[in-house]
Amino acid sequence: MSLAKLRTHYTADVKPENVDNGQKITLAGWVHEVRDLGGICFVVLRDREGKAQVTLVKKKIDKELFDAARRLIRESVISVTGTVKFEEKAPNGYELLPEEITVLNVANSPLPMDTTGKVEAELDTRLDSRFIDLRRAETTAVFKIRHQALQAIREYFVENGFIETATPKVVATATEGGTALFPITYFDREAFLNQSPQLFKQILMSGGFDRVFEIGPIFRAEEHDTRRHLNEATSIDVEVSFADHFDVMEILENLAAYVYTQVIEKCQPSLETLGIELKVPKTPFLKLTYDEVIEIINARSEEKMHWGDDLGTSGEHIVGNYVYETTGESHYFIIDWPTEIKPFYAMPYEDRPEFSKSFDMMHRTMELSSGAQRIHIPDLLKSRIESQGLNPEGFEFYLKAFEYGMPPHAGWGMGCERFIMTMLGTENIRDTVLFPRDRRRLSP
Repeated sequence: MSLAKLRTHYTADVKPENVDNGQKITLAGWVHEVRDLGGICFVVLRDREGKAQVTLVKKKIDKELFDAARRLIRESVISVTGTVKFEEKAPNGYELLPEEITVLNVANSPLPMDTTGKVEAELDTRLDSRFIDLRRAETTAVFKIRHQALQAIREYFVENGFIETATPKVVATATEGGTALFPITYFDREAFLNQSPQLFKQILMSGGFDRVFEIGPIFRAEEHDTRRHLNEATSIDVEVSFADHFDVMEILENLAAYVYTQVIEKCQPSLETLGIELKVPKTPFLKLTYDEVIEIINARSEEKMHWGDDLGTSGEHIVGNYVYETTGESHYFIIDWPTEIKPFYAMPYEDRPEFSKSFDMMHRTMELSSGAQRIHIPDLLKSRIESQGLNPEGFEFYLKAFEYGMPPHAGWGMGCERFIMTMLGTENIRDTVLFPRDRRRLSP
């Protein structure tokens, strides 16, 4: 049999507007379930788009075919040719009356885990057998939504005049200093996996690219072992010339609303599988200053926050709940952070240099994005690098770009996985990554 003839339709394609009642089609996929009731046998075939019921009545079908169907092993790969019978009570509103069942590959038994949803598995078990877990409808739904979200992000940027870029992931120096770096051997030199495309995005502003975005991996050697941290993640990054932090905040909030709109419009079957009803975030997002955040936390918590402190997990929840209670919205910005707790490239206010033109976009449950207007003045940038205990010589390639005409610019970076996690309400960020890399997991 030609491989091209193993499938004519996906299960979800079989609808009255596409297929005639009694039409011969071929489906291909996995044996999701076999129910042998003696005189009748139901085989549930599953493919990427859903499930279909293959119905075999003993008195009306060849005995050899009926017996072969009864012996099918769950998760084996099959191709089924038969006629369509529309039936409201059947899954997807139709059943397939088979003429031929071809077994393409037999699955071993027992399976590493259940795919029907009848037996729950722990996350580690699912990740250890990810190839099986990915066959679960709930898991597939998450990654279909992630795919659509990334498609929408690219559409939004292209429609708004951005150029997509790809910057190096192997670098000679840290982007933001610190020790959260994965060192690697680069021939006879030491190099690192990049923490962020930040420095390269800014160099592109000097190159006149004006509005750029990148969707790519970042690596952080942080020893966090929590439900919302990864050591390899996907970052969505933006940089815009002739812009300040308020300009790029507007881009970010409009992007978030656009992605939600597209997911709602194009991913309803997946959202229904997950039992989720999304609401498009209302723009513009509420903006709270850092000082206002301190007041909110200290009024609602015995554990006080002091000026110069970063926002911890408990603080994020306190402020997120406050915003939700007062506005009914989950997304908001925290602006005007202390200069000293933001990266060296964040622009201080001219009239109050202890504050920076920076922001974090927050969800009710966690931080999603961080951004700022960047320093474009070479001397100020160099002094900020030194003030954070870093050696400007290690940033020579970066600083040179500021000496020959760097425009004012601003940008941000957002974690794709956290964005999807908060959108779908998943309990663990690892559920939003095909093959997560964390403190303990390097395989599969």
